[in-house]
Formats: sequence, structure tokens, C-alpha cells
Amino acid sequence: MSIQNNLQEVKQQINNKAVLVAVSKTKPNEDVMEAYEAGQRVFGENKVQELTAKYEALPKDIEWHMIGHLQSNKVKYIAPFVNLIHGVDSEKLLKTINKEGKKNARSIACLLQVHIAEEETKFGFSEAELMSLLSRELLAELEHVEIRGVMGMATFTEDENQIRKEFRSLKQLFDRLKTSVFADEPGFQEISMGMSGDYLIAIEEGSTMVRVGSSIFGVRNYH
Repeated sequence: MSIQNNLQEVKQQINNKAVLVAVSKTKPNEDVMEAYEAGQRVFGENKVQELTAKYEALPKDIEWHMIGHLQSNKVKYIAPFVNLIHGVDSEKLLKTINKEGKKNARSIACLLQVHIAEEETKFGFSEAELMSLLSRELLAELEHVEIRGVMGMATFTEDENQIRKEFRSLKQLFDRLKTSVFADEPGFQEISMGMSGDYLIAIEEGSTMVRVGSSIFGVRNYH
């Protein structure tokens, strides 16, 4: 199967119910271009160095999403161009993104990463942490950050009920935030959940954005 055929198949399954982020991490520019030529414009990378290199080399109408764990000291490299940062998991990171947004005279769109999995290996806020973090004072201070929604990763398991339960908990948290903290923010509308193994379940549970790599590009190349 070619990347183009894979992409068409994934898009048919998603059926415009969610934004497709094609996860191009570890893939060469030629693979990205093959997906680009098949009409894909939104790509996700998890390493800052690779993201900036691809941004420099590839067409400028690509929307680049930073989907991996982001360290505060690396924000400056992607701040000029990144379209969306998926994994904001600390107050320090939010403030750094705000500072770099200010330097670049732009507002940087972000998703708050929530820890929904029962595994300890995932990054993210708990609901209690989020509720105490998102004060009016902090939100007023973040003039160069646009919080667009939430992101979460389900436990890596074959148990579909468990995955469903975790995705549902993120959707419910999103709804609570939408009616309380972000009631006056029309831009707060994204729920990024679902990857190659579980994106169809995620869409059924309310995902607006899915991150799909291996189903499009084939199995990853680890160097």
C-alpha cells in the first residue's frame, strides 16, 4: 500500500468527523511530500530538532503540530511557526510559551495535556491540578497563548472498554472546562485524543483531532 492509499483509507474512516494530524516523526521528507501531494496539510512531530528541520525544508503551507513532550528550554525554536502544541503539561511550560509568543509577536495555540491513562508513564495534569491552575489571573497573564482545548492518551491496552472509559473521562472534563473556565472562549473547542490503534473509538467518544502515524506511513523507523 502506498502512503497516498493509506491516507485515503484513514480519511474515509474519519469521514470529516475529526482533524487528521499525520504523525510524520522519524519519517523522511519524501514521505511527508507524498502525503502532502495527496492533499494532507496537517503534520505532527514529537522532537523539536526534527520539527524545525522539516519546517525549513518543506512547503510553507503545512500546519505543524508539536505532539511530543516539550521541554521549556526548547520552546524558542518552534515558537515562530508552530501551529499547535498538543502536550502542555505544566504551568512553567505555559508561561514559557507565552514569553516566546510575545517575542515573536504572535499567539501560540496550545492544548492542555490531561493524564487519563492508568499507566504512570504518561505526562499530563490531573483534573484537580487543572482546576487549581486555571485561575482568572493566570489566564489574563497568558496574552500570547491561546488554549484551544485538551489532549490525552489512553492506556496502551487491548481492553476497548478501558480505552473508551478514559476517552469519555477526557470528553467530560472538556465539557466541564468549556462551561466553567472557558465559557467565554469560542476558540476552546478541541479534544485531541486517538492514535493509530484507537482513533475510531476516540472519534465515537467525542475526539475532534486524531494523531495517526503508522496507519498512514507504515511502521516507524527507529534509528
